[in-house]
Order: sequence, then structure tokens, then C-alpha cells
Amino acid sequence: MDVSLTLWVLTIVGLSALIAIDFFIGRKPHDVSIKEAGIWTVVWIALAGLFGLGLFLFGGGEPAGEFFAGFITEKSLSVDNLFVFVLIMAKFAVPSQYQQRVLLVGVLIALVLRAIFIAAGAAILASFAWVFYLFGAFLIWTAWKLIQEARADQEDEEFEENKLLKAAERRFGVADRYHGTKLWIEQNGKRVMTPMLVVMLAIGSTDVLFALDSIPAIFGLTQDPYIVFTANAFALMGLRQLYFLIGGLLRKLVHLSYGLSIILGFIGVKLVLHALHESGVHVPEISIPVSLGVICAVLIVTTITSLWASKRQAAAEQVAAEKTGAEKTGTGSEGSPKDSIDV
Repeated sequence: MDVSLTLWVLTIVGLSALIAIDFFIGRKPHDVSIKEAGIWTVVWIALAGLFGLGLFLFGGGEPAGEFFAGFITEKSLSVDNLFVFVLIMAKFAVPSQYQQRVLLVGVLIALVLRAIFIAAGAAILASFAWVFYLFGAFLIWTAWKLIQEARADQEDEEFEENKLLKAAERRFGVADRYHGTKLWIEQNGKRVMTPMLVVMLAIGSTDVLFALDSIPAIFGLTQDPYIVFTANAFALMGLRQLYFLIGGLLRKLVHLSYGLSIILGFIGVKLVLHALHESGVHVPEISIPVSLGVICAVLIVTTITSLWASKRQAAAEQVAAEKTGAEKTGTGSEGSPKDSIDV
């Protein structure tokens, strides 16, 4: 898709305006209700849909299909990232009324860093076709790693600060408590970071690690930098509202990692086939409609099986709890308390 500099500028200005509106509406710290999160989640998804429709009308079916495939993939990977965001919020004990501000700034940091990664990735792919092999192998390895992590017991998983974050804390120091939405304060004659700034940096820097698999994944669906950037932008900008909307549902998506591993493995194979085709080997390539269909089917099946498994687990836990409660109260086989029998 041939994108002019004017269209790039208009797109960035438009996205910046949407972010500014989102920031203005959520500028006052408050607890985000399910209703508010739901409305804004629908708004962001609708905007992404309208953007994809615009691509279809002015660019044709192929760019639109690539955008929707990329958007759905990035959105799915972002949902998996929310698990880590929950751990970060718990680690730093972020007050509920400040969580939306943390997520907004963290997502902005992630968006800027991803734009840099996308520009670098596009330049590398344009110059070195063999990088497709590298990306494909990396995605297949990541898919296998996701399966291993899903099978491991992660009940007591906690967020661990990365080296960059620890270095910043040692260099500048951190206040002992939150000071509203302030990022820096004067403490004992020294300017130090507040926990608010630390947790924002944690969200932003952690998303850089997430980009290591999401950026190669979307480049496996399209090599158009414009579509890669816009799909990432729309997927990230609705992430804050999605966090509050499905926060309680995250633990029920027990099979999400398996679904994402299938998607990443599928895209990895697609990249390898594309690299072989570019090298002159006659192999079939996977089309965008097929990719979009596979991604949607995997996500639907994963969601259904996750909710079914969670329901069964909840029922089993309830039965076990009732049995334990009956044993503690000492109820006999005929329903009479043992103490009454002894009396």
C-alpha cells in the first residue's frame, strides 16, 4: 500500500487527538466503573473498525484484511499482557483511583517505543530478506515457550523489576508513598521519584519485552509499516479500558496462552513459507483471509474452552468447600451433629 507523507502526518495527528481526548476525559483520578470501561472499549473497537473500513474503501480488500488480522492478533497478545499489568499493580500497591492514569501513561510510553521498533523492523526487512527466517523461528520458539509456561504452576507468580527499573530507583531514589499523580517530589532536599512514576516506567518497559513477539507476529501478517503501526496503535489505545472491563475475567481465560501459542506458531510457519518463497523455493503461501480465519477460530475456541474449564473448576471447588465445611461442623451421616449425639 502506497502511503504518502501527508497521510502519515494526518494519521499521527488523528491518533494524537484521540489520545488527548482520552487523557482529558480521564484526567481526574477516579475508580473506573464497568459501565465506563465497557463504553470506551466499544468506542475504541468501533474506531478500529471504521479505520479498517476506510482502508477497504480507499485501499482495497488486501490492506483491510491485513489490518484486521494484525489488529486482532495484537489485541489478543495485549489481553495476555494484562496478566502482567495486574501483577505490577499489586506489586506497587497502586490505589484504584490512580490505576487508569498509570495505564494511560504506560501505554503512551509503549506506543512510542513500538513505533521505533516498527521503523527499525521495516528497514531491516527491506534490506535483509533472511530476517524472515529469523522472525519465523523466533515466533515458533515463543509459541513453544508459551505452552511450557501455561503447563507450569504459576499460582504464586509475582512481578520482578527489570534491571533498568532497579537502576533508575537506585539513581534517583523513590518516595515512601504516593503523592497523588505527582511524578517527582522534593524529599530531604533531594528530588526523588514517586511510586507513581516507578509503576508507569514498569508498565512501559515491560511492554517493550512484549513487543519482541508482537512486532514479529504482525510483520508475519503484513510488511506494510503503515498497517503495522496503526494496528498496534488501535490495539494499545483501548488496552486501559479493557483492563478494567475484563479484570475479573482474566483468571477465567485459562487456555489463552495455548491459543496464543497456536497463533504465534501459525504465523511463524507463515513467515518461514514466505521466506522460502522469496528465496525462489516453490512452496504454498498462506493468504490473509486464511490467516484471519485461523486467528479468529482459535480465539473463539480458546475462549469457549476456557470459560467451560473455569466453570467446571469453580463447581469442583464449591463441592470441595461444602464437603470440608460439613466435616468441620461434624455433621453425621443422618444430619445430626456429633456433639448432640455425645450429649
